[in-house]
Amino acid sequence: MINFGLIDEWEPRGGTLTSWTATPASVARAATAPVHPVPASHQQEEYLRAATRNSSAGFRFSRLCLISFDLEGTLDRDAMTATVNAFIRRHDTFLSWFSHTAEDDSITRHVIDPDGIEFAPTTHGHREHAAEIRTHVQDETPGPFHWDCFTFGTIERETGFTIYFAVDHLNSDGVSQALACVDLIALYGNELGGGTNPPAQAGSYIDYCRREREGTAVLTAESPQIARWLSLLADNGGRLPTFPLDLGAGGADYTRSAMTTVRVYDDDASGQRLEDVCRAHGSGVAAGVMAAAALVAHEFTGTERYLGMTPKNTRSTASEFTSVGWFTNLIPVVVDVHADSTFTSIVGPAQESFTAGKTMSEVSLHRVLQLVDDDSGIDIAPGWVVPMVSYIDVRKLPGAQMFDHINGGVFGNRGSSEEVYLWVNRFPDYTVMTLLYPDSDQARDSIKLYVERLLGVFGSIAATGDYRPAAASTTR
Repeated sequence: MINFGLIDEWEPRGGTLTSWTATPASVARAATAPVHPVPASHQQEEYLRAATRNSSAGFRFSRLCLISFDLEGTLDRDAMTATVNAFIRRHDTFLSWFSHTAEDDSITRHVIDPDGIEFAPTTHGHREHAAEIRTHVQDETPGPFHWDCFTFGTIERETGFTIYFAVDHLNSDGVSQALACVDLIALYGNELGGGTNPPAQAGSYIDYCRREREGTAVLTAESPQIARWLSLLADNGGRLPTFPLDLGAGGADYTRSAMTTVRVYDDDASGQRLEDVCRAHGSGVAAGVMAAAALVAHEFTGTERYLGMTPKNTRSTASEFTSVGWFTNLIPVVVDVHADSTFTSIVGPAQESFTAGKTMSEVSLHRVLQLVDDDSGIDIAPGWVVPMVSYIDVRKLPGAQMFDHINGGVFGNRGSSEEVYLWVNRFPDYTVMTLLYPDSDQARDSIKLYVERLLGVFGSIAATGDYRPAAASTTR
């Protein structure tokens, strides 16, 4: 099983710890890197502004992502050094850093010459306990306003070693974490083999940002994609959707994050039955997961219109599918649920809404909200958060078949949460769901109820081919 969780839950085995970080000369060169005309993506820009607003939080507010995996044999440190530097230079998201101007809240991109990049190893001796390794990784990896907001490391033992890669979310998304694992293994193997089989050139994240900005610069409130977003928000009372149960968060103080991962199905046959039911009613599994979430929301609140948000991979060229970067936008999925609705009656329309939502994936909600008129009735403050539901068939990701065999892990830091993020991931032999939510007593109780209900929906679909919701519950 692939390991998911918070970095606090990462349990690497002890060994000799070596980390690769930017040399002082590289950091100095980055500091003088010229301004680049391509802005940050809309997503990156608002992420950096949020990091600025919350710089006094007392903890790392930005998201730190971590992947780890194990390889057999003896580590070749020279090959690993070459691997790290080739990986960074290969993906141009790592060439950028961003400055913030307080007077106008602007974000400016600077780009370093890839030939000026050098990451070098430092050996830290034997570290026996996972806790000290976790602390080291988080303390050593800078925040998002530093060019070098990513570090690498190995933990060596007699029979093999662990490789880890820690990176601020600014430069990564879920697909990127899988790509990074595959890339690092391929690059390391190439170095061991004498450098005769390098991977194909990766796509440019900077070019993607240019394309996004050029496309959204010409939009107005009357543009079809913007108008559709604004109509959905107006129908939702001018607000973003919220989780259907009380989370006990959202006050003046920060609520740190908690995470729960549970099995949805213990075998592939059940996951296949879910897919078969969805396909039989004109839907894919991603829309099926949204339909299941809509049924649960209806049971808890009685709402007859579910406005869900799901992340969409915005890679669109062949080379971008080999590129590391933050290639996602949220898209809306609307599902209508009535007293006589069942899963099979709503999953087809859910797919229609999901398909319509995909046509809006090139337009960030951040850009949409920049075009809201003062008299529109839409009132969404900067720094907004929204519940998210994601489905990934991990079997289709690069290197998916090997993740189980290399003790693969994907982790995030314990930041701050006000909403619930839900990921449903199908692997070759099982399906799991992971929830990130506020670490409050109320949220833990609510998440327990929600998970039980959602598991019931998925269980019924696999067992009977359908699910009929109970009457709306008054337990909130």
